[in-house]
Amino acid sequence: MIGWQPIEYEQAGAEVRAVYDDIRRTRGSDYLNAVWRVLANDPALLARSWRNVKEVMAPGALDPLTKELVYLAVSITNGCDYCIGTHGAAAQAKGMSPAQFGELLAVVGLANQLNAVVKGAAVPLDERYRG
Repeated sequence: MIGWQPIEYEQAGAEVRAVYDDIRRTRGSDYLNAVWRVLANDPALLARSWRNVKEVMAPGALDPLTKELVYLAVSITNGCDYCIGTHGAAAQAKGMSPAQFGELLAVVGLANQLNAVVKGAAVPLDERYRG
């Protein structure tokens, strides 16, 4: 399997270090997740991805826990173990309870099951739900 190796701060160029510094400043932590250290192999991808995360995950109409729960649900559906781990931890840090996690798993399972059934059966969308 082809893969990139993580780039540590000390080995990073100025462009990557600037993004690393912003991640640390924004998160109030010196820790840099593996995802950022690996994406640093392509500085433009790293910078673009971090900008997107900052924009989309920033406080807005959805509260921070809801955003983490949505991210976690999509990560479960996509089977991204890394994202399940990091966003599961982030959701817990933002207050996700074991009961909420259980309900999230139930909703993810239900949606995936019924999505597959509806898609397979080619169920047409009701007229009342068409925009």
